[in-house]
Order: sequence, then C-alpha cells, then structure tokens
Amino acid sequence: MSVRIRLQRHGKKGKPFYWIVAADSRAKRDGKYLQKLGVYDPNTNPATVEINIDEALKWLQNGAIPTNTARTLLSYRGVMLKHHLNKGVLKGALKQEKADEQFQAWLKEKESKINAKQDKISKEIEKSKAERLKLEKESDEKRALDRENAAKAAAAKEEAATEDAPAEESAAKEEAATEDAPAEESAAKEEAPTEDVPAEEAAAKEEAPTEDAPDEESTAKEEAPTEDAPAEESAAKEESPTEDAPVEEATAKEEAPTEETLEEKDTSKGEASKQE
Repeated sequence: MSVRIRLQRHGKKGKPFYWIVAADSRAKRDGKYLQKLGVYDPNTNPATVEINIDEALKWLQNGAIPTNTARTLLSYRGVMLKHHLNKGVLKGALKQEKADEQFQAWLKEKESKINAKQDKISKEIEKSKAERLKLEKESDEKRALDRENAAKAAAAKEEAATEDAPAEESAAKEEAATEDAPAEESAAKEEAPTEDVPAEEAAAKEEAPTEDAPDEESTAKEEAPTEDAPAEESAAKEESPTEDAPVEEATAKEEAPTEETLEEKDTSKGEASKQE
C-alpha cells in the first residue's frame, strides 16, 4: 500500500480550508485518511500553515510521497529541510548537533520573515484604514462646508430677493405703463374715427339738404314754368278762346297807348337835347 501526504478539502463554498493528511493513494480525496498532520488555511493573509513536524518526518522516513502542494507546505514549515539533514546525519556527513543548529537557525530566519511579512501587512492595513478615515474626515468637512456655503448662498439670495422686490415692482409698473400707453393711444385712435364718422356723416347730411334746397327749389321753379307753360296755354286756349278774346283785346289796347306814350317821351327828350 502506497501512502500519500495530501490535502483534504473542508470549509464552505468560496472559503475552503484544508487538512494535511497521510492517506492511502487509492482512497478518495475527502475520504478515509490514516493520520492528520496539519492544517492549511488560505483565507488569511499570510496563509496559515500548521504542521506536526515530527509526525510528518516519520511518514516521510517511512516512504510516504507528498503531492506538489503538500511538498510546498512542508517546505514552508521546514519539514523537507529537516528530512534532508537527517539523511546527511545517517550518511555521516553531518553530526546531529550541527544539523539541529542549522535547522533552528533556519526556523528563526523563517519566523522572522513571516513576522516581517505579517507586520508589513498589518501596517499596510492600518495605513489604508488611516487613509480611509482621513478621506472620510475630509469628505465630511467638505460636506459641512458645502452645507454652510449653500445656507449662506440661500440666505444671500433671500436678502437679495427682498431688496430687489421693490425695485422689480417699480420697474414692472413702469414697463406696464410704457406698454399700456401705446395700446391706449392706438385704442383711442381706433375709437376716434369710428365715433367721428357717424358725426361727420350726420353733419354732412344736415348741411347737404340746407345747401341743396335753394338750388333744387330754383331748378324746380325754372323747370316748372317751362314745362307747365305750353300745357297751361294750350289748355287755356282750348277752354276759353271765346271768353278771353275781348279781354285780351282790351288789355292790348291798354298796353298799346303805354308803349306809344313812352316813344313820344323819348322823342321829346331827344329833340330837347338837340336844341340845347
């Protein structure tokens, strides 16, 4: 039966951790195992690796073969180095005391490196926290300043609005007056012709009959005698030819002496002037 030193998965989804076990190579990954040798947790920074060095050395000396990942973890904790030194002691190349001294020196150096890495990581975490806090403080101060500035601006706007309100009202009244004046003038102009036209028409109608009446009367009188005279004369002649004849002859006789007397007076005046 071949024994393998390998990892057995545990933990929940997304956050696994592993046991380092010695198990039969034919067994399932998460199945039966012969002995638990340590724990590997990759969720921490740096990763946590805990191994029982003596038990791991025993399985390595008995012929157990580690997987690649398990070998890396064993080397990380110095198991593979100690296994190599023990081979040298068995061959007589090294004494056990010197091998133990080298192993302890390597462990101290490894521990110092691990501690330095942990310190560096912790310092980086603290630095990031401090920067985050600083940024938060700056953002809070900026927000406070923005709020103060916004409040001041709002107060200034309110004051400006209260100061500008009378000026705006007066300006609006002036603008309204200037806008209404042309409108009123145009309305008055439009109303004046409409009011004057009937008055002018009435006056013209009143003047026209007074001016035209004499002309019409004179024309009517002129037209009436001219038109009525022949008709009246013909009617008079037809009606009373016999009655008017003696009257007309008498009037003609009366008129004839008057004409003759006028001619005699004229001739007498002409002779007197000649004698003179």
